[in-house]
Amino acid sequence: MARPVHDFDDAEQADIVSETLAVLDDARFARLFEPGALAEAPIAGLVGGYSISGQIDRLVVEDDEVLIVDYKTNRSPPEREADVPAIYLHQMAVYRAALSRIYPDRPVRCALLWTQGPKLMELSDSVLDGAAP
Repeated sequence: MARPVHDFDDAEQADIVSETLAVLDDARFARLFEPGALAEAPIAGLVGGYSISGQIDRLVVEDDEVLIVDYKTNRSPPEREADVPAIYLHQMAVYRAALSRIYPDRPVRCALLWTQGPKLMELSDSVLDGAAP
């Protein structure tokens, strides 16, 4: 955090470290960091006639479901799913569509992990269906 390339002052560095440790230390998010959970999982494919390429922050693949989690560092994160920026919903809808093709036998759930708080916000199928490509 102290590297000159980041250009963070002492207070910004302390805030970022504090937020990061709060996520890692919170028992509600333990599943995301268990052995077998994937970090920075690359994804590529065709979705809705478009070629996509991305990186999923945390991916948990279990026998009964798949969980996609993307970190968001927005200050003052939205309280309601209806207030999530459309670009984030579209991103998660695309990831869900691609992984649904890979894992057609299980539900694919999506959530945003707002680092301020921290707070995990699951995104409903109906909202993601409306954001799908």
